[in-house]
Amino acid sequence: MDWTALLRLPSTILLILAVIALMFTLFQLVVLRHRLDHRQRLAAAGRTVLLLIGFVLTLALTGMGFALRGYRLLSEEAPVVEIDARILSPQRWLLVLHWPDGASRRVEVAGDAWRVEAVVLKWKLPAMLAGIPPLYRLDRLSGRYDDANDEMRAARTVVDFREAGDFDLLDLHKQYPRWVPDVDVLFGSGVFLPLVDQGHYTVSLMRTGALVARPDEATVQRIAQPF
Repeated sequence: MDWTALLRLPSTILLILAVIALMFTLFQLVVLRHRLDHRQRLAAAGRTVLLLIGFVLTLALTGMGFALRGYRLLSEEAPVVEIDARILSPQRWLLVLHWPDGASRRVEVAGDAWRVEAVVLKWKLPAMLAGIPPLYRLDRLSGRYDDANDEMRAARTVVDFREAGDFDLLDLHKQYPRWVPDVDVLFGSGVFLPLVDQGHYTVSLMRTGALVARPDEATVQRIAQPF
């Protein structure tokens, strides 16, 4: 069993216990009705107490089970894009982008690192706990220089992921916020990593709306090698 399965286990146990508590509550309800039908008031009072305890326990276990499930979901990540890098010349790179749907794109960037930015629409807490993921749109990819002077003077490269005329739900929310309810915040998120020849990187989106970038093990070793 992997660690993700272990994370699912506590919420599953709580929900199973909630079902057991519900069955206990229903049983007490049936017995209570039987006691009332036979005018056994003292016994009925005891069953009423047990019924209330079972009802409260059912609600508490169900609430904790779904709340824990929600917070587990906040730590899950959705793949956004994979990036393969090849060097063309000093501070000049060819990047091949691979999307989860199988599409790919080749772009050239200048700099010492790549940077990906996205626009993220994050829902309010009740919707997040219910498991509704944030919406995102990749906004741009650009080259980034390690030296701030290079950043000011050297060639800049920016790749726009938006296509002119596309219908955009995120823009709709900015112009007409009431049309898209339960939105907590609309914000930008970005990540960058150093470029190395034959580097391979993955970019994911967390349930919190934050982008996360990771190089694979071979790329980590290349980044760590001295020049």
